Amino acid sequence: MGIKFKSPISSPSTHLLIFLLAAAAVAAVAAAAAPNGGVLRFKEAPKFYNSPNCPKNVTCSSYNDVTCSDNSVHVAMTLDAAYLRGSMAAILSVLQHSSCPENIQFHFVTSSSADSDSLRSALSGSFPYLKFQIYPFSDDSVVAGLISTSIRSALDCPLNYARNYLAELLPTTVRRVVYLDSDLVLVDDIAKLAATPLGDDTVLAAPEYCNANFTSYFTPSFWSNPSLSMTFAGREACYFNTGVMVMDLERWRVGGYTAKIIEWMELQKRMRIYELGSLPPFLLVFAGNIAPVDHRWNQHGLGGDNFRGLCRDLHPGPVSLLHWSGKGKPWARLDANRPCPLDALWAPYDLLQTPFVLES
Repeated sequence: MGIKFKSPISSPSTHLLIFLLAAAAVAAVAAAAAPNGGVLRFKEAPKFYNSPNCPKNVTCSSYNDVTCSDNSVHVAMTLDAAYLRGSMAAILSVLQHSSCPENIQFHFVTSSSADSDSLRSALSGSFPYLKFQIYPFSDDSVVAGLISTSIRSALDCPLNYARNYLAELLPTTVRRVVYLDSDLVLVDDIAKLAATPLGDDTVLAAPEYCNANFTSYFTPSFWSNPSLSMTFAGREACYFNTGVMVMDLERWRVGGYTAKIIEWMELQKRMRIYELGSLPPFLLVFAGNIAPVDHRWNQHGLGGDNFRGLCRDLHPGPVSLLHWSGKGKPWARLDANRPCPLDALWAPYDLLQTPFVLES
């Protein structure tokens, strides 16, 4: 499935006008930064209402009562200033395409050093009726000591590992959560994803990609050591992307899966057994033991490869979620006036407040 754009523009004067407008747009993005030098300003999103057939959250006492009802869809995301623009777009897409948006509860994990007040203000300013809670990731300094360098520095941020600790960070009354990265948008109802069957004992669900070269995520030292490589014995282990997961936190807590992931990270510090960020420990613990999710729920890789960030097309098949995993992010490419074709699908969810509006 591909998207192609044809431009009717041909005259030199029109090209000059486009160039000047693009330069002005980049300047406007820079001007949108707050005077304190950091947080961007965002527009207020529309309020979204439940459809008549939505279950009632009658036990909720306030908009921020994030554990008030089993009828809720719980969504967990990390939140930081660097990816805030992406997070705002992702939140808007979730609400806009939900049939019961008032039943969605958001759980945001921030680094312990983050300016939580500014992040909370940005969220409340754009989504006055959003039900959410912010959780400081107090273990980020400990996690930093477990991280070994990967092929891209952005992957080495301790907050990338916060998904390993959701069962400890979120209230025990939250039993199931949909984890989402900040570089994606949904074009379908998240309740469908949240309702993924997990069977009798499966801990998480995600789209699997068994045609990927699974062995490439681990070093020759790993595969040549029988005591390590036998980890996957009896498991039909396939690659899955951890940016979109349905997680049973109750089963996670009972199984002690955070400790199991940490054990692999500690081993990695002693002898290098994998190459890429926070994904391999998840694969070591869960690959071959997850519930399947249709690929429509993670059209990933739209950010290109981790070295050059080249443009990519959609995978064949229907689309419910577009994920700009990889080096290139749509907001950065749009700001630089070098967008990929599919970045046009992200742009309508961008809530960045600019000083001017172009009128046709």
